[in-house]
Amino acid sequence: MRVAIAGAGAVGRSIAQELLENGHEVLLIDKSPKAIKVEMVPRAEWLLADACEISALDDAALERCQVVVASSGDDKVNLVVSLLAKTEYGVPRVVARINHPKNEWLFNESWGVDVAVSTPRLLSALVEEAVSVGDLVRLMTFRQGEANLVELTLPEDAPLGGERVGSVAWPRDTALVAILREGRVLVPTSDDTLEPGDELMFVATQDVEDELAELLGAGN
Repeated sequence: MRVAIAGAGAVGRSIAQELLENGHEVLLIDKSPKAIKVEMVPRAEWLLADACEISALDDAALERCQVVVASSGDDKVNLVVSLLAKTEYGVPRVVARINHPKNEWLFNESWGVDVAVSTPRLLSALVEEAVSVGDLVRLMTFRQGEANLVELTLPEDAPLGGERVGSVAWPRDTALVAILREGRVLVPTSDDTLEPGDELMFVATQDVEDELAELLGAGN
């Protein structure tokens, strides 16, 4: 998979490293000469250019990319890059970084954003996740599908403790995608049981989160 990353700062370089290690082809784009640190990610392609300009994106051959990541520290730049990637080059998947929570409402399909990652909100959610047992915590929002990645750690007195996954009447538009148990990641099957202490990861639409929380006994 070919991925273009607009913004070659610490965040962009970290993403590039991870993708390269997973076997993907990566292009880093930044308009600042100081950001072009080829020696830090030598296996990536590099382009010194303004990703908000069509000519630069032509040079980057953005139409060949399956994913574009707008990872700069400027929300305006990330919105423009996302919109151009989707509307001018038809990039299938656009991921955008949100730097300021007040701008979250802009990062949606109208601006070409498929997945919006809010750094402040994610950090806040991770803090909540670290200290919360028995509460439903929203970790990430998938803008295209109006769905969220949510997590709950089952407490000792959880009403579903010992229940089989397949026997639970989960709310509509809800998918249990992973169970984290004793340092292992389990892909749940209908025969797996839910155990106290399990971290349950769901993808669910926002309108069923309250129903899911009630079913899991969140906040009790």
